[in-house]
Amino acid sequence: MPLPLVPLPRHVQLHDGGASVALDGAVLVAPPGVAGHASGMLGLALTEETDLGGASCAVVISVEPGEGEEYTLRVRENRIEVTGAERGVLRGLVTLVQLRDLDLPGAPAGVVPAVEIADGPRFGYRGLMVDIARHFFDVPVLERVIDLMALYQLNVLHLHLTDDQGWRIEIPGRPELTDISGATAVGGAPGGFLTSDDYSHLVRYAGQRGIDVVPEIDMPGHTNAAMHAIGELTETGHPTPVDTSIEVGNSMLRLGNPAVAPFLAEVFGHVAALTPGRFLHVGGDEVLKMDREEYAGFIELLTRVVAETGKSPMLWGEAAVAGLPGDALIQLWDSTKDPAPIVAAAEKGATVVLSPGSRVYLDMQYHEDYPLGLHWAGYVETRDTYEWDPLEYAPDLPADAVVGVEAAIWTETIVTEDDLYTMLLPRLAAAAEVAWSAQENRDFDDFASRVRAQTQLWRERGLAFHPSPEVFG
Repeated sequence: MPLPLVPLPRHVQLHDGGASVALDGAVLVAPPGVAGHASGMLGLALTEETDLGGASCAVVISVEPGEGEEYTLRVRENRIEVTGAERGVLRGLVTLVQLRDLDLPGAPAGVVPAVEIADGPRFGYRGLMVDIARHFFDVPVLERVIDLMALYQLNVLHLHLTDDQGWRIEIPGRPELTDISGATAVGGAPGGFLTSDDYSHLVRYAGQRGIDVVPEIDMPGHTNAAMHAIGELTETGHPTPVDTSIEVGNSMLRLGNPAVAPFLAEVFGHVAALTPGRFLHVGGDEVLKMDREEYAGFIELLTRVVAETGKSPMLWGEAAVAGLPGDALIQLWDSTKDPAPIVAAAEKGATVVLSPGSRVYLDMQYHEDYPLGLHWAGYVETRDTYEWDPLEYAPDLPADAVVGVEAAIWTETIVTEDDLYTMLLPRLAAAAEVAWSAQENRDFDDFASRVRAQTQLWRERGLAFHPSPEVFG
């Protein structure tokens, strides 16, 4: 009986003739660090291992030292064991939830087959970028996005918080950013923003699910929202007009403006204080009207400001032309451009996350007539997102420089929650498997059969999805 798990685990051994285990009436044994979240995930009461009483089944979680994401899940008669480091245990619990909630042959929903799974990720960085600047999505929507990410073993939520059309994160010393540019969005749509408490809540919510948050404050381009709110950031000293279009490359902060460096220090300092993870994303993309010398100087300023917060910088691929510190993480995104500058930076020690638009930009249209999305990188169907090897995408990149894969969804055309999930699913599941599962074990037809079973989970959670003919026939 093949198990329709996504992403595909490294090793699965079904025990022929082994008794399936019903979770109804089971009890949970777990250490304090994961006990509350595990209890909530599984809907089970906590107890002591010495006090199992008449429970029909015990789910026993063992947390080992370390920071890895490998886990072992064993299901045998009357006992389920999940073992790994803390984040590994979280990954194993997700697999257990899939086994519980999917209707499997001989093991209907709520019943888990006798199985042993040993699993772990191919890449340590497995992300999703969500743009809430063009159209704003609030905390409950982002919580559901985080839950979906956790379901498919993703571990980084990259929030694109600022752009020309809106500013989405509270900066206490600069209330005009959200008072003025928190209220704008593409096409005159309603805006919105995250308070510091909102953002901190999302960081905690994600962390409980083994997901780090990377905030992006996009600089020095994509800055009209900041310049519309704060006139001193402009060359004239007067605020720029509001920009609710989807054009790019028309705004930039200037390195020689004495108001800019203190502004950057204030913004990144506040965001860093709210972010326990390692990276702050500083943007660096599509600065079309700045000469190379000024651009390189601005990138140097950004990386220095980030270093002063104690964090490491993450930047879009264009920044590879500047001198970058050794702890920089470059995001390769533009599948229409030569990656040679990124390769050169990687050869000098930078690491790289792959987000090629032609593969994992999930705001690309599925096909020519699709009502949502753009197509500058082409039309991206589920097979396109699935059938590529990150280590072969840019063959000249040193393999040890590639630390992961990040899908991205930009929201120029995405307005509603249904829009969001229709563009994410089923492609996010495909991107997640590319990032998690060994290349030699992946096959699209096999993936498609497993994803068809996953739609049961999407429907139960009220998530819209695209009925891709490549998956559903």
